[in-house]
Amino acid sequence: MKPVELTEGVYWVGAVDWAVRDFHGYETTRGTTYNNYLIMDDEPTLVDTVKYDFADVSIRHIRNIMDPASIRHVVINHIENDHATGIDKVMALCPGATIYITDKGLKGLSRFFDLSAWKVRVVKSGDTLNIGRRTLRFVETPMLHWPDSMMTWVENDRILFSQDAFGQHIASAARFDDEIATCESMAMLDNAVIDYYANILMPFGNIIKSKIAEIVSLGIDPAIIAPDHGIIWRSHPGRVLQSYLDMANGKADLRVAIIYDTMWHSTEEMARFIAQGIKDEGVDAAIIKLRATPMSAAITEFWKSRGCLIGSPTLNNIMFPTVAEFMTHVRGLRPKNRLVGAFGSYGWGGGAVKDAYEEFKRMRLDMHEPGLQVLYKPSAGDEAACYEFGKAFAARVKEYHTQFS
Repeated sequence: MKPVELTEGVYWVGAVDWAVRDFHGYETTRGTTYNNYLIMDDEPTLVDTVKYDFADVSIRHIRNIMDPASIRHVVINHIENDHATGIDKVMALCPGATIYITDKGLKGLSRFFDLSAWKVRVVKSGDTLNIGRRTLRFVETPMLHWPDSMMTWVENDRILFSQDAFGQHIASAARFDDEIATCESMAMLDNAVIDYYANILMPFGNIIKSKIAEIVSLGIDPAIIAPDHGIIWRSHPGRVLQSYLDMANGKADLRVAIIYDTMWHSTEEMARFIAQGIKDEGVDAAIIKLRATPMSAAITEFWKSRGCLIGSPTLNNIMFPTVAEFMTHVRGLRPKNRLVGAFGSYGWGGGAVKDAYEEFKRMRLDMHEPGLQVLYKPSAGDEAACYEFGKAFAARVKEYHTQFS
């Protein structure tokens, strides 16, 4: 295989996982990659490893370029299993190499491996490593998205190895953003960035803003951003940085996501009339049925929309299980700057709509009250009430959205 070169002497040596469809509950419909990088210099350096299952693939790519025994340094930016569990196979080939890792990374990695036979150096923000013509600078990024996380900056080549930040779950024969733009579209790539952020990095908006500000203050102006998943940014690095800043600041579209599930189609019928009211108020609306949609896709639709309505029938006095599961996922992601409301149908006793509003309160989201319930199947009067509920919610969303424009 022909080596993939980012710039002279810097290579991608990762692996493409075409088949993965479940990434700790996040559905990866396009697969993913596990990216790691080899820097050829006086002292060859490997930046990150890969998931254990793909360690042999990465080692094969390294052998295409050099003898792995000559690796002098191994940088571990992030210890999550999909990046660090291949390290034992790598170290078996270069036992004299030194590992560079944050203090929290070291403590975490020691839970997976016996580190006593390896040379390890703990680094912190500002520490550097000279490997010949190049100097690597380390920038700690705790909780972006694990406590151990850091980035590595190669000033000579203006490459930022950004670990999980700025990544996407895309399996592709293309390695770079300009290649994706040629064979598919930048819109697809932008959507993949949003999808990744919404499902993984949503809770860390304030940290992201502060870390991007810190990167700028350090004079880091990357020509290439090389994440640990997905496409490498060499033509549009500023595009993904701006996208992250926008998302960290709570940017959303003027639209409403109606996210629901249904038992006997009554809640589903309500959703259609509510959507018509939203549309007639001049706001875009998307209807997402949970049992027909991957959870990660529903979360992305929630994130992209300034307003969200949750629809649920009542089952055993509480929310329908799929709706409750969605709400649990969203609560863990700690969203902000979204207007929410709830609707649903019930038989002999309600409860789902009340449950939804209790969850909204726990998430400290701005609420449109009261919610809307109908008994059994919507009547003609209920249909009209649903339509008006949608119009009123859309009017609130338009007003609410101006705060963030």
